[in-house]
Amino acid sequence: METNNTGTQSEEKSKDQENICCSRFNSEPWQDKIIEWQSKKFIKDKVFTLFYIPLNFGSVIKRMIKKVNATNAKTSDCLCLSDHTSKWNMDLYLAVNNEVPGAENTTISGKFYTKVYEGPYKDTKKWMDNFSTETKNLNIEKHYQWYTTCPKCAKKYGKNYVVIFGKIR
Repeated sequence: METNNTGTQSEEKSKDQENICCSRFNSEPWQDKIIEWQSKKFIKDKVFTLFYIPLNFGSVIKRMIKKVNATNAKTSDCLCLSDHTSKWNMDLYLAVNNEVPGAENTTISGKFYTKVYEGPYKDTKKWMDNFSTETKNLNIEKHYQWYTTCPKCAKKYGKNYVVIFGKIR
């Protein structure tokens, strides 16, 4: 990071950093891995979609984070799974370390195969088709997507990563 002659960040760099709300994503721990969870804690909320396109994703995330911040709970790895239940709805599962009062608390258990994809959100169908082809021998019963950064941060980082989780029967 550049500094001026007083040793502080230049104003331009500081403003740029303020506009980043998502951590830089490290794909290595998630690429072609099998992970297992036993009662991993999440809070759940719903996003309205129009033909699978989320309409209020940002406001739902903000509402979930506000509930977490009002307690002694913390988010876990900024992990937020999306479950596209229909053309009109998507369930979000935000990983937490403790129960969150006032939120729908739930757990997810099982063995999951994960694969990382990079590119624009419009490629989701292509990624899902690829994922299904690559996992045909794993007997996947359910899919989740983790959109690792918001569109603004993805643009700033120059990369847009999505992790697909396939729950193995």
